[in-house]
Amino acid sequence: MNKYLITGGAGFIGSNYVHRLLARGENVTIFDNLSRQGAEKNIAWLRKEFGEKSFQLIKGDVRDSAALDQAAKGIQVIVHLAAQVAVTTSVTEPREDFEINASGTFNLLEAARKSGELPIVLYSSTNKVYGGMEDVAVREDATRYAYVDYPLGINEKYPLDFHSPYGCSKGCGDQYMRDYQRIYGIRSVVFRQSCIYGPRQFGVEDQGWLAWFVIAATHDRPITIYGDGKQVRDVLFVEDLLNAYDSAVKHIDHAAGEIFNIGGGQGNTISVWKEFAPLLEASLGKAVPTTSSTWRPGDQKIYVSDIRKAQDMLNWLPEVSVEEGISRLIEWVARMDD
Repeated sequence: MNKYLITGGAGFIGSNYVHRLLARGENVTIFDNLSRQGAEKNIAWLRKEFGEKSFQLIKGDVRDSAALDQAAKGIQVIVHLAAQVAVTTSVTEPREDFEINASGTFNLLEAARKSGELPIVLYSSTNKVYGGMEDVAVREDATRYAYVDYPLGINEKYPLDFHSPYGCSKGCGDQYMRDYQRIYGIRSVVFRQSCIYGPRQFGVEDQGWLAWFVIAATHDRPITIYGDGKQVRDVLFVEDLLNAYDSAVKHIDHAAGEIFNIGGGQGNTISVWKEFAPLLEASLGKAVPTTSSTWRPGDQKIYVSDIRKAQDMLNWLPEVSVEEGISRLIEWVARMDD
């Protein structure tokens, strides 16, 4: 049994992973400042599922290096999910974004280094480290954009271009993770994640778009489509992401120091409104009205992960289809207020 530290463990991905770890009997500590919408609900859910004392909760902030130093003692696996997660917020509050994402990740790595455990550290990075990708040839079709020259998506060798403060801060952590493996032997693995979705995702307009659209449409809240709605993303159901995390821990001897583009891949793509809207409206049995606005900074017309490296090195592939995953998300939203 490993001792796990999950920063951001009360969030969407974190609470799902904590649930999985507790279900198989792992020792889990959650480190979270509980600032995100839904965090308290996720903690209450975990306690209801497994009991009040099933895990340790440290209410702390990754900007507090001393708190992280204490939390990392005796830990074998750290999953670093705590972050400022919205591009729009990073534009309006760039210093806070830097302090949480860049400095917070540095604090985490220092805590891991000073712990003396040489822990495994999994890092939740982002495809935004590749920037707006304006040089990539893109074709516009009726309901979506498509790559001209990358039929299987973007691989890990594509040049980095930290567009937006968010891209810069997450990219900084991304590169620190890799270097701490090379210099200090910290067994880090970087996941440059595409659009992750699923239950426990209390999506808001500027982050978690699939969940936000479902929640807003279900509760008759206004929806704004930025750009033309043809933007394409490869979407990955949260359980498939957690399978990748587990596989990285299992195969850490050759995964340490590696970077993986993790998303649904070419087989699990959808355009953010032109193709998603018909699925949503059919499921809800009603039309979903929207308003339009201009493109947001750094918004890629298309991003699809080439996931062949993860397939080869981690023996991993997504198992949940777009249709099944969206159906499961809609079912959760329908009962999330119960």
